[in-house]
Amino acid sequence: MSLQRANGHSGRRAARLAAVQAIYQMELTGNDADSVTQEFREHRFAEIGPGESEPDPNFFTDLVCGVPHHQTEIDRAIAQGLSEKWRLQRIDSILRAILRAGIYELVARKDVPAKVVIDEYLEIAHAFFTGEEPAFVNALLDRVAHTKRAGEFGEAPSDDELRF
Repeated sequence: MSLQRANGHSGRRAARLAAVQAIYQMELTGNDADSVTQEFREHRFAEIGPGESEPDPNFFTDLVCGVPHHQTEIDRAIAQGLSEKWRLQRIDSILRAILRAGIYELVARKDVPAKVVIDEYLEIAHAFFTGEEPAFVNALLDRVAHTKRAGEFGEAPSDDELRF
């Protein structure tokens, strides 16, 4: 693997983590995607320590701005994966942010293989949770991936495909 490709991969990984944090912040503060994106790019990215990869700024911005733009469709996909007794609002805020970013990436970023998206957000879930939450993230993203990107799994496309 070339150094440039390795840096790109880790830059996207860092962008995903930063995007989850930004989406979480937007939900808590009510600030819009543009102001939170600007804050992260101007201040938070600068706080990254030596040896850590700087987030890919364009990928980060796409995730942070794309989620609220398509949040109704994304939240519908999450709700379909919940049991009848659970509502989206009962899910932990950071878990919602992880799921929203992951589902957005599954449906809007066809340049990233579905299995990579699932693995990346599963790793982020492990960074925040030690209980059953990572398994929930894995199961829900896997279900959405099999529905929205059936071809990548050798399955027939679904009629229930979100189109952004």
